[in-house]
Amino acid sequence: MKRRDFVRLGWATMIATGAGKLRTALGEPPGLQPVSTPPQHAMVAPSEPNAAGPAADFSLQIAPMLVELAPRVVLSTIGYNNQVPGPLMRMREGQSVTVDVTNDTDTPEYVHWHGLCIPSEVDGAEEEGTPPVPPHGRRRYQFVANPAGSRWYHSHAMAMLDLHRGAYTGQFGFLLIDSANDPGHYDQEVFLALREWEPFLTTMDPDEGPPDPNDPMPEKPATRDRRTNGLEVNSALYSINDKMLGAGEPIRVRQGDRVLIHLLNASASQIHSVACSGHRFQVIALDGNPVPTPQTVDVIEIAPGERVDAIVEMNNPGVWILGAMRNVARQSGMGIVVEYANQQQHPQWLPPQNARWDYTIFGKTAPHPASLPVPDQTIDMIFEKVPGGLHGINHWLVNGKEYPHDGEFVFRQGHRHRIVFHNRSDDSHPVHFHRHLFELVELNGKPTAGILKDTVIVPMYGRATVDLVADQPGLTLFHCHIQQHMDFGFKALFRYA
Repeated sequence: MKRRDFVRLGWATMIATGAGKLRTALGEPPGLQPVSTPPQHAMVAPSEPNAAGPAADFSLQIAPMLVELAPRVVLSTIGYNNQVPGPLMRMREGQSVTVDVTNDTDTPEYVHWHGLCIPSEVDGAEEEGTPPVPPHGRRRYQFVANPAGSRWYHSHAMAMLDLHRGAYTGQFGFLLIDSANDPGHYDQEVFLALREWEPFLTTMDPDEGPPDPNDPMPEKPATRDRRTNGLEVNSALYSINDKMLGAGEPIRVRQGDRVLIHLLNASASQIHSVACSGHRFQVIALDGNPVPTPQTVDVIEIAPGERVDAIVEMNNPGVWILGAMRNVARQSGMGIVVEYANQQQHPQWLPPQNARWDYTIFGKTAPHPASLPVPDQTIDMIFEKVPGGLHGINHWLVNGKEYPHDGEFVFRQGHRHRIVFHNRSDDSHPVHFHRHLFELVELNGKPTAGILKDTVIVPMYGRATVDLVADQPGLTLFHCHIQQHMDFGFKALFRYA
């Protein structure tokens, strides 16, 4: 057993001992309008009409709260509307939306509308010039809901060494933009967010495990970096939504049901692979965008910031576990029970037959990018790690530098840019462009076409190539969606010429 597994199992044992009844199963014009700020420490009800106009479509209140992951496992965090995840925001494609956000904490906050193509002044990123939601104040966000699909919202505050800020908190929620083209061929719709809790700094590697020896590593350096790895963020507890495995209500189904699962990795630091015992996932959308070639798979790999929409055919009666592939994560809470009607047995966990995940199978057959029409511009981005930098924390470089990259990365409006990500580190990175979608055209030398995303995993020592059309003028933030990596250098600001 690895040392990191021993530590996590220690936490899991302690929790199981104190949990009592926990039956853990081990097997119109967009813009941002400031609103008058109430006196310090005053609290404004989020449903109160906004001083700048009529009542908002949605209201969020950022405030400290308790989350009960299991009986006697209660944590303090910061969340939206006293719930984790925050309220589901459901809207129509093209709808003009108004959201009032009240910040009942002592620090400025930013709400990022992840996956939406909206102006930088409302995108919710300090780097792009979005004004903050002030402490004990309020701000109104207004935007047009676009594009359709599974999106989400979350805090975009910097955390640095404070593991009670930003993505380490419970500030996240689902945002679904409905399209008139949705055929709705399903019986039930389920929203599942993967989360870790109680983060801590450690020298233990939080990655899922050793790389697949069959994976190509086109960016692996000839000489291994022998510097000692620095501190990284790991976690002790896991959940799906706000409950550990066995503590919450199951997903109740009937034989023959088609269940649409909206899966979100809302964690701050870890890539996860999940399976549904005895069943398979038909993947129909990645990051909210329909895939050209839906495929049925045993396992979904999903990184922080990513979303996967999949249909599960309920054709195997019983009581099953949908959960993390890693035993330690699942035994420490990352799972949920799927219960068929009139079935009462103990939940079962069966490892899937094929655990391999490959984005490219969901795309169209395509020639290698080198044979495609020449893009208007090619931008190379090289990712490197500086192990154990300042304060013993790993730092990250993009093209040899930490953020900022003043004037280095420039989009030309209306032009197609080919961006090549060269990952020369031993970590996989989910990289995210704000306010834009991009098309994946190559992954580790394997071509594909038609897969639209806003976040993509660049594998360790791997390469990914994407095409992005610059159609959203304004400042555009690019970063790794692992909070620690973003905080310690792994981001860049793109400007329009």
